Amino acid sequence: MNQYVTGAMIRELREKNRMTQLQLAEKLGVKMTVYLYKNVKNLN
Repeated sequence: MNQYVTGAMIRELREKNRMTQLQLAEKLGVKMTVYLYKNVKNLN
């Protein structure tokens, strides 16, 4: 599975569960820096 497909699946499941990226990160125990990195990367 490539990175795009994996990300799309995570997004779909996250949205079905009505979770924000931050809520998912907190539930998974991921630091806020990963959340911020993804958003900055999307701006480029």
